[in-house]
Amino acid sequence: MDFPKAFGKQSSHTNVKAQIERTKRHDNAPKTSDHDPDRGHSDNDHGAEDEEEEDENDEDDEDDEFPTSHDLALLTQSRPVISMTLDPSGSRLITATTETTKLHDFASMTPTTIRAFKSIEATALHHVEFGSASSFLQIETTAKVLSRDGEVLTDFAKGDMYLRDMHNTKGHISEITTGTWHPTDKLLCVTAGTDSTLRIWDVNNKRSQKEVIVHKSRAPGGRTRMTAVAWGSFLVGAALDGGIAMWGGDGPYTRPAAEVRDAHIRGTWTGGLDISSDGRLVVSRGGDDTIKLWDTRKFKTPIATTTHLSTSEQYPSTNIRFSPSSSNIITGSPTGHLHILSLSLRPELVTPVTPGSPLISVQWHDKLNQIITGSANAETHVLYNPALSSKGATMVVSKAPKRRHIDDDPNLTTDLSQGLSGDSIVNPNGLLANTNQASVSYAARHPTIGLTYSGKSRDPRRPNQPAQTPFAKSQPDEKHIKEHIPLSSMRDEDPREALLKYADVAEKDPMFTNAWKETQPKTLYADLSDDEGEEAPNKKRLKR
Repeated sequence: MDFPKAFGKQSSHTNVKAQIERTKRHDNAPKTSDHDPDRGHSDNDHGAEDEEEEDENDEDDEDDEFPTSHDLALLTQSRPVISMTLDPSGSRLITATTETTKLHDFASMTPTTIRAFKSIEATALHHVEFGSASSFLQIETTAKVLSRDGEVLTDFAKGDMYLRDMHNTKGHISEITTGTWHPTDKLLCVTAGTDSTLRIWDVNNKRSQKEVIVHKSRAPGGRTRMTAVAWGSFLVGAALDGGIAMWGGDGPYTRPAAEVRDAHIRGTWTGGLDISSDGRLVVSRGGDDTIKLWDTRKFKTPIATTTHLSTSEQYPSTNIRFSPSSSNIITGSPTGHLHILSLSLRPELVTPVTPGSPLISVQWHDKLNQIITGSANAETHVLYNPALSSKGATMVVSKAPKRRHIDDDPNLTTDLSQGLSGDSIVNPNGLLANTNQASVSYAARHPTIGLTYSGKSRDPRRPNQPAQTPFAKSQPDEKHIKEHIPLSSMRDEDPREALLKYADVAEKDPMFTNAWKETQPKTLYADLSDDEGEEAPNKKRLKR
C-alpha cells in the first residue's frame, strides 16, 4: 500500500516538454525547387537510401534555420483573417477580419485558455498595423488610430468629394485601401486611397493631412486606385494601373524620385509591397500571378521575377514580407502553403499551414523570431521553433494549463447580459413556458397534498403557510404603512373631495383675499337655456 509522502496540498508539476511536443508539426515536409519527383525511382537502392538520408538532413537543417517546426493555432475569429499585427515587443497580437478586430495578449494565455480579451466591431476593414507599443493603425471606412487596449485615439477626417483638386481636400474623398507608419517617427502615418492619392497624417492633427501625394496615372481621367504602400528609406506606392512609384522617405513629395509604369499588368490588384531593412530592395506581389524584386538604385527593371498564383481578386489585402534580416521573403499561397523564398525568388521552404484554404496575411516578427499567418478559414497560426524563438507562443505552451472552473463551462452558466429566454422562466404550480414539461418540484405540481378538504394541514406540527413570493417579501403590509409612515392615509383619499371640503370656509373667511373683500366684484354667469346652449356654436361667424 502506497502512503502519501507529505500532507497538505500537493504542488502539481507541468510537463512543459510534453506540451511543446503536442504543438510540433508532423506534416512539415519542405518542398524545394531542386526537388526531383523521380529521384526515388532509381535502380540503385543504396543510392536512393543515401539521397533520402541527405533529404532528411536537409529538412532538419531547414527546420533549424526557419522557425516552422511547431505551430500554435488561435481559433478566435469566425471570418477570413485578412490582416494582423504584433506590437514591437511581441506581447500583443491583433487579428482582423472585414468586420471584427480582436486583441490577444500572450502573457494572459495558457494552453487551455487561448482566447481574445477584447473584440472591436468595424465596417469594411482592410488593414491593421502597430506603430508603437501604445497604438495601432486601423484602416476601414476611415483611418483610425487606436490604443493597444482598443480605445479610439484619433479618427482622421474625410475630404470633400465635390472638389476636383486633391490638394484642396482635407482627407480622402473615397475608400481607403491600406496604410502604414513612418519607420522612425511614430507620430506620422500614410494612407492610400482609391482617389489616386497617398496622404501623410500627424496623429495629433486629425482635421487635415500633413502632406498630399497625388499619383498621376495614364489611365483615362488621370486617376487610379492606390492599392499598396510601404515606408522605409523610401516611400513606395503601387497602383491599379500597374505602376509603382517611389518618393524620398522624408520628402519632397511633389514628384516621384523613380517610377515604373508597367511594373505589373494594368487592372490587376498589387496588394503585396515591402521594403528591405537596408532600403535597397523592394518586393511586390501583383495580381498578375507574379512576384518581382526591385533594386531601388536601378528601379526601371526587376532584378528577379517568379510566377506565384495570386489571391488578390478575392482577398485584396494579401501581402508579402521580408524576413527580419532581409535575407528571405515570405508569402502565402492559394493552397494554404507558406513560401519562404530566397532573394533570387527561389523557394527555400514550402510548408503547409492551412491546406486547402488560402493563406492571406503573413508576418515574421524580429524579436520573437516567429511567423504569424492568417488564413481564409478564420485560423491564425503562430509558427515557432523552441530552440530559436522566444516569448510569444513559446511562453504560452510553457505555462501550466488553467484548471477549468465550473463557471468556464457555458453549458452550466447563463449569460445574464443577453437576458433570459422564455424557456428558462418557471411558472409556479404550473408548466414550463412554451413546453409540456412540468415543474421539477413535486409540491409545486401537487399543492393540495397534505391538506384537508377545508385547506388545513393534516399534520398539526406543520401548519399550512402560503408560499411567499419574492415580490411579497420586499413589500411591507398595509398595517405597517399606516402605523409608521406619516400621512400615508392620503393615498386612499380623493383629492377633489378633500379640496371641496374647505370651499365654504374659503368663501366665508378668505385668508389671502380678505383685504379687498368689500370691493371684490361679484361674478355673473349668463343664464342659457338648453336650446340656446346647443345653438350657440352655430352662431359664430367664420372670418373671411
